[in-house]
Parts: sequence; C-alpha cells; structure tokens
Amino acid sequence: MSAHRDPGHDTIGTAGPERRGDLLALLAADLRAARFTVASLDSLWGAEAAAALHRGQRVPARRVLDARRAEHAPSAELAALAELFVLGLPVGREELARALPGLGVQGAAELGLVGEEGDGGIRPLLDLRPYAFVDAFGAGEWWIASDLGELALGHPLGEQHVLGVGGASMTLSGLMIPDAATSVLDLGTGCGIQAMHASRFAERVVATDISARALAIAAMNVELNGIEGVEFRLGSLFEPVAGERFDRVVSNPPFVITPRREGVPEYEYRDGGMVGDGIVEAVVTGVGEHLEPGGIAQLLGNWEYRGRGDAFDRVADWVGRSGLEHWIVEREVQHVTEYSETWIRDGGTRPGEDFDRLYDAWLDDFAERGVREVGFGYVLLRRHEEASDAAGAPPAASARLARLERLHGPLGSDGATLGTHLGECLEAHDRAAGLDDADLAGSRLAVAPDVTEERHHWPGDENPTAMVLRQGGGFGRAITLDTGLAALVGACDGDLEVGQIIAAIAHLLEVDAVALAAELLPAVRTLLDDGILRFADAPTE
Repeated sequence: MSAHRDPGHDTIGTAGPERRGDLLALLAADLRAARFTVASLDSLWGAEAAAALHRGQRVPARRVLDARRAEHAPSAELAALAELFVLGLPVGREELARALPGLGVQGAAELGLVGEEGDGGIRPLLDLRPYAFVDAFGAGEWWIASDLGELALGHPLGEQHVLGVGGASMTLSGLMIPDAATSVLDLGTGCGIQAMHASRFAERVVATDISARALAIAAMNVELNGIEGVEFRLGSLFEPVAGERFDRVVSNPPFVITPRREGVPEYEYRDGGMVGDGIVEAVVTGVGEHLEPGGIAQLLGNWEYRGRGDAFDRVADWVGRSGLEHWIVEREVQHVTEYSETWIRDGGTRPGEDFDRLYDAWLDDFAERGVREVGFGYVLLRRHEEASDAAGAPPAASARLARLERLHGPLGSDGATLGTHLGECLEAHDRAAGLDDADLAGSRLAVAPDVTEERHHWPGDENPTAMVLRQGGGFGRAITLDTGLAALVGACDGDLEVGQIIAAIAHLLEVDAVALAAELLPAVRTLLDDGILRFADAPTE
C-alpha cells in the first residue's frame, strides 16, 4: 500500500498460469500425503524445539530432523520438507524428490519454491508452512507461502519482503466479524491471509496491494488451498477500487511509523510511505466512500501521542471527518524508545553500529515531531444505515455507534473469536439504541454465559466490600458493581422485565423506583454494549 515497490520482483517462478495450476495441485497432494500440518510438525520436533523456534532459534529443531532422516524413519519426508521450507535450510535433491514425488524437484523450481545449491543440494527460495486456525465456522488449516525470513536469509530483510502470517495477521483475522457478506475488500493483502479468511463468509473478495510480488504470492496461496472467489488488483490505497463499494473492508495496513530519512529501510509490508501515522489517517478518512450502507471496515493501526496531547483527540478528528460510526480500542501504548527498538529488530538489524544509527534516526524523527508515545489498537468503522423513521427524520445521534476506549489488559480466553463477540455487541447496541427507556424497561435480559461475579469481603463482614462482574471472553472486562446494579444483574435470567426487577430492588432498598431506574438504565445499556447482558428474546422483525 506504500508508494515504493521493486518491479524486478513482480513474478514468482517460471510456470505460466495453466502450468502453475497443475503444479500447485500436485504440490497440495504431496503436502497432504506427507502430513505437512501444524500438529505433525509439533509432534515431529517436540515442545522444546517448537519453543526454541518461537524464540527465533532453529538448532534444536534441526538436530531432531537430522536424527529423523538418519534413522530412515517414516517421517523422513516430513522432516525434509520441514528443514527446507520451515527452517530455511538446504536439503539433498534425492530427499526432496522423495518428499515431493508428484511435483518433483523441477516442478518445485518452476513454482519458484526452490533453487540449486552449489554443491548439488536444493535451497529454499520461499518459506512454506502449515497454518492452523479456529474461527466461527470451525477449525481449518492452510499452507502459506511467503518470503524467507531473516533466520533463513542470514541477514536483514529486504525492503520488498512479503511477510507470512504474523501476530498482527492473526489478530486481525480473529477480529473479523464473520457475518455473511456479498463483497469484501482486503486492502493491502500481503501474502493473502486476510482475503483467505474473508472467503469463509464472503461471496466475493477483492484483494489489493502495491506490491506485484505480494499479489503473486497471495494468488499462489489462494490457488494452493483451493480457495475461489478472490480477485487480485495492483495499486496503492483505494486506487484499485475507485468508485466501488463493499459490505466489508479489512486491512492490516503498513502502519509502522518509520523515519523518512535516507539510509532508513522502508519495508513494503509495514511502512506506508507517509509521515507518522498518516497511513492510518488516510485509511480511516477514506474508507467511507467504499462502504455500502451498513458496511463495516476493520483494521489495525498506530497513533501518535504528541506533546501533551491525547492521541484519541486526533483519532476522534479522523473519524469525525470520515462521517462514520466508530468503535476504536487502544490495546497498548509504547514509549518511543521501546517502539523504535521493536521495529528496528523486526527488520532483522541486531545491536551494533547499524542498530545505533537507525535508533538515532527514529528518535530524531519522533523528537522533531514532538511524539512521546505510540498507541496500537483495533479500529472498527461503520457507514450508518441511511434510514429514517416514519416521520422522515434521520436516526438520532444517540443511536450512532461512537466508542473510544482503552483496554490494555489481557483479552478474554473462553475460546470464542473476538470477531463473533464484536458482532454480538453491535447487534445488541443497535437494538438497545432503538428503544427508549420505557421500552428498555419492558425488555427481558439475561447474563452472558461467560460472565461470572466476584464478591470480596473483609474477614468477619457480612456485606461485601467489592463486587465485580468478570467477562470470560471478549475483551475480558471487569465491571465494578454497586448494590443496585449487582441486584439487577443477578436477577436477569430472562424471566422478569428490567422494570419489574428495578421496582423490586427499589422496594428492598427503600428508595424511589423512578430515581433508581434513571440510575440503572444507562448502566444496562453499557452492559448490553459490552456483551455482558443480552436480550433474552429474539428481536422482532
């Protein structure tokens, strides 16, 4: 999505489209026969070696694989594939031929996966590994090709590097609301992973990128895994989809804030070519033109804390100019020193003279622009349904989604996807926003099944000193309760109307029921927005 690209990296392999399709079918069959899966690899080299790989160390895994092949074990073919494509080490030609009997070494070379070593061995040209996931539709597993990482290269990444599935990729795929969609735009597709996930709920996906090499790898991944309905387009930001609208837009944009100085690498997969957080601002302010009414955009982003100001003031300005409803969650804030170190290391530069030079450049850039911290988080934008009431009036401003919040703690861990949770929260918000207080009081609610209540007592005291609702899934929220709200939530089992519960509580506490309702109903709306309370009955049409 940035403005820089290397036209010399526009193709992968030498096979034409028809030949490539045949070769990819053979590759898929060979990988399947070799049991080239996440579970098989974890079993192959064991927990200790797997943990070392996560730390960027491949020696323990290599030693296990060498032993497997030396023993002529049944997993020798799997070991050869793992050593070549996951560890990035060369293997013998005969070993690879046995591991890929259908495709063959020549076929792998035509696909651009491997090349010749000087000693007659075969070296990897791409990383290829299994990727397992669980979403709203169940468990799945794909094979994902990308460029070789720094471990395999032995040096820092190139600026046209096409990244595989990383932490940010998995975060965004988990955030995707899985409701059925006719059309989805994946803005800045990279290796294609978000387009592949979107294909599980969309009829049609358009995937764009500024890098022709990224599009070639993404197309390979889609075809290798038998995924249909994905179209690829080359171009920057929204240029490839000018005049088009989509039900959903997803984007893991190149949001990393990088100094625009000579000698500082600008990695295509992470640097948007703009100053500061300008790329996120551009996506937020521009995406509304490409959303259908009711359409939703979801992206990750960074935002700068400048001077004494709050970054949310600037983010609020972005969404204000966009005219979109919004729900923005800041998950983390880093001081500029920590932020700089993180992304210099990400490019493969290790401590030393070059690291120090880059560190100075990053800190100089932040200092010149008065940036002290950088926030990271999730952005959800929605184009309001262009509807009106019976009198022809536009929707009330209070019905519009407008949330800016900081949730820096751990997420919930009940196994449900965050995307499903977001969808449920939006549905509850929209239904509650259409109810006045009298209608809300007439609703029946229930506590979400992942919510528990904690009560804390001083030793010997009969009454609790603190009451907390704790969300097991979603954002793992912890809500402090007072006596009235605790009693209301405790009685929400779908049987009684909210107004009936409030009247009973008012009688027990000997307080005015009208005043108590005025206090509790806004809190009920918040708990519905957060997914802690749910409507107990299906919404009426």
